[in-house]
Amino acid sequence: MVSLRHLTKRFAAFTAVDDVSLDIRAGEFLTLLGPSGCGKTTLLRMIAGFERPDTGSIFLDDRDVTPLPPYRRDVNQVFQSYALFPHLSVRENIAFGLRMRRLPRATIETKVAAAVDWVSLAGMESRKPHQLSGGQRQRVALARALVCEPKVLLLDEPLAALDAKLRRSMQVELKRLQRRVGITFVFVTHDQEEAMTMSDRIAVMNHGRIEQLGDVADVYHRPCTAFVAGFLGHANLLPARVVARETDGTRIALADGSLLIASPDATTEDMLISIRPEKLTIAGTRPPAENVLEAEVKEAIFKGAFTQTLLRTAGGVELTALTANAANESPRQGERVFCQVHRDNIVLLPLLSGR
Repeated sequence: MVSLRHLTKRFAAFTAVDDVSLDIRAGEFLTLLGPSGCGKTTLLRMIAGFERPDTGSIFLDDRDVTPLPPYRRDVNQVFQSYALFPHLSVRENIAFGLRMRRLPRATIETKVAAAVDWVSLAGMESRKPHQLSGGQRQRVALARALVCEPKVLLLDEPLAALDAKLRRSMQVELKRLQRRVGITFVFVTHDQEEAMTMSDRIAVMNHGRIEQLGDVADVYHRPCTAFVAGFLGHANLLPARVVARETDGTRIALADGSLLIASPDATTEDMLISIRPEKLTIAGTRPPAENVLEAEVKEAIFKGAFTQTLLRTAGGVELTALTANAANESPRQGERVFCQVHRDNIVLLPLLSGR
């Protein structure tokens, strides 16, 4: 549906987007995820036509739209600020784009009624924006964008102004709405939980580049750089060096011993390993047979269904383990424990981030 080819955008000496190429599939929910200043909003604005790339091309449904203004592209955008007309009712706000197209009144009424049903605002059509909650105003903005039936809907952190509970509810509603209408969604956020909740695929951006693109589970479980591992969820990152090949894996040396990993393509260079906290098992005072790190419990934090345990090895390496709460007691502060990780749950990463 959307193809970006070698897009670059500079603002004076700052490169906001650096040679980005990306294919966005028809009907998918793609999220551009990254920290502030990584280029995700600039990339979205170039797709919308609000920014012109310095180099590169943008194709929409195999049509080169790079030189076209926003109103000649079959896309629509939803903003963080909602951008509703305060003097117009819900019905009038939703119908605004259709009236600009001079569609027949009967057609407008039919389309607006369908859009109101999409976003569950039946009975509120006569209200003004100031009479609505934040979530309701956001649904009006979505309906106004969707009623014109764009090929692509661009969403620039549209849930950022909502409180935490309403934001979680809107995440589920937004994904359900996208599946129902079948329009391609391109969503910008810096919130990793939001990205994982809604996306079919995630493009993790850093310094104007896409460091990794893939489905949610693949990017989470198999990050390709330390930045991706640390930004999408929490990761224990440890310096390591490959020291030997064994029949059932590759042996790597750490500051506090060694581990066996399953990576078949490991090199002899200095690297990093990534271990997700939920994959690190606290085995108590009796060491298990394989892939063990001894550590001291610095703090155990109760988080309802889980306990987050902060640990430190003899070599000063800090680790985090996340374990489900059960009938047995959590480790106590100052206690020495053994942590185990299965070889399949250790990801080998380069020391430096790349594309």
